[in-house]
Amino acid sequence: MWTKENIPNQAGKTVIVTGANAGIGYETALALYEKGAHVVLACRDTKKAVAAAEAILKTESEGTLEVLHLDLSDLESVKAAADTFKSKHQKLDLLINNAGVMVPPASKTAQGFELQFGTNVLGHYAFTGHLFSLLKATPQSRVVTVSSLVYTRGAIDYNNFKLEKEYDANREYAQSKLANLLFTFELQRRIEKAGDKVLSVASHPGVTGTELARYISKEEFDNIIKVYGELMEPWQGALPSLYAAINTNTKGGDFIGPDQDGGLRGYPAKAEVIPVALNEAEAKKLWEFAENATGVVYSF
Repeated sequence: MWTKENIPNQAGKTVIVTGANAGIGYETALALYEKGAHVVLACRDTKKAVAAAEAILKTESEGTLEVLHLDLSDLESVKAAADTFKSKHQKLDLLINNAGVMVPPASKTAQGFELQFGTNVLGHYAFTGHLFSLLKATPQSRVVTVSSLVYTRGAIDYNNFKLEKEYDANREYAQSKLANLLFTFELQRRIEKAGDKVLSVASHPGVTGTELARYISKEEFDNIIKVYGELMEPWQGALPSLYAAINTNTKGGDFIGPDQDGGLRGYPAKAEVIPVALNEAEAKKLWEFAENATGVVYSF
């Protein structure tokens, strides 16, 4: 059973956690701070990020914290955040792409993309790309992208990235989480082809209770509990991300999730991936779309 107690000392490491002000992002940041890392809380709401940092700082540690404004729904904010980070730091050991939005009302990003796809996928694609030169320059660096088991119900629809069709919040969320996995695996393939050493890894938290569910009605939420059982606490839902980021046995292209009840709950272990997420042609097509949509080209 792997827990955060298995994390070795992280002193000297620089880490970015997106969406670190609440939920599994907060617990991920806290665990790495406790082990001595310099943790950057990259968040859309700076006030909430500062409050989270103040709460984390109450824990005795040699770690340090920094707040970075990052709005993944606006590609200009994404570039500004990356530029700010690069102006202050010469290395990046861990980038944990944790932030996300789930089943909101129909809405769009600053660049006109459906909010879930634009935030969860394009925002993280661009942020990682802007920071990739630093990741390459840092020995044993990793990118961890948080997906969800709902990816199994996802399909990529290139004709509906800008709400061209009638909105289906659950369909769009599943699409974004599938895209996160396609991105993770395609990034690892491109890293290997270039001979680079960065690891690209994915994780999922199983069924965990966090603020991500704020758009779900009480009736829907009660039904989720009825179907899937009690939800895990955020600290436990964060363990797959931490395992993916830290465990020495983790390899590029791994997918880490809870080990019990079909991945719904438990402790971190390597998860199986269904073929839809391993489609290399689809991943290449999606990568090229993201490259054109964001204007961000990775420095392999």
